[in-house]
Amino acid sequence: MSYGFVAPYTALVIAFGVLPALYAVFLAFTDNEGGFAGIANFTKVVSDFRFLPAVAHVALYLVIWLVALVVLVSFLAVVVHAVRVRWLSRTLRFVFYLPGALAGASSVLLWLFVLDPTASPVSGLLHLLGFSSFVQVIVPANLPPVFAIIAFWTGAGGWIVIMYGALNNISPDVIEAARIDGATAVQIARRIQLPMLRKWISYMGIMSLAAGTQLFVEPQLLSQASNAIVPNDYSLNQLAYQYAFQQNDFNGAAAISLLLLVIALALSAVFVTRGGLFEKD
Repeated sequence: MSYGFVAPYTALVIAFGVLPALYAVFLAFTDNEGGFAGIANFTKVVSDFRFLPAVAHVALYLVIWLVALVVLVSFLAVVVHAVRVRWLSRTLRFVFYLPGALAGASSVLLWLFVLDPTASPVSGLLHLLGFSSFVQVIVPANLPPVFAIIAFWTGAGGWIVIMYGALNNISPDVIEAARIDGATAVQIARRIQLPMLRKWISYMGIMSLAAGTQLFVEPQLLSQASNAIVPNDYSLNQLAYQYAFQQNDFNGAAAISLLLLVIALALSAVFVTRGGLFEKD
């Protein structure tokens, strides 16, 4: 019976995960005629003047987003879990989760209005920050925090709900014993709840890292909406897209995808080892 449940997932992983990855490996080490090219495709894309800026853009975005995600999601999950009024706790979880119900492209389209001081519901805040037009908001220097805010708004709610569920698995006896010993709510969070959430935080970091390195929809839509004020090669995924569909160089695009895979796996290994993801309790 268990194999029947696993079989559809396995088939989809092979069809849309393993086989495309193997084909990308083949393309990355061959030329456009199918001959072996060694690392020529990798040296070509790395020496491209657009590559290092794209790496810097994605790296800065990831740092801002992951730090905000880990800190704020953990904090908000503990706060929601501490709310004793059941209806209020449920309402907060629903409100936090609601933005995640929007698809990625729909979320970005919504933020096109939020970021426009002439139409935004938070135009007062944008004017206070010195922005008087949409173009001023989306200058390239502002994009990493802008993309981090969009990603947090879209994805943090689901993680808050997951962390809330993980907090429910902590034995009430442990929390009660800490209260009897005189621990405050802050001490309980720091010394009991957050350490016991370590594996879940690590898992969140890995999944968010995998999604963050694939930055594409947000800069692509902003590039179209801003008449190329946002460059169409802002992220590594966009650069790979340019190689594949503008330059007809699928080998170079495959090389970029493999570089992204290696970087994501290396950083994920840090989360796994530091977070003790596979350690037995």
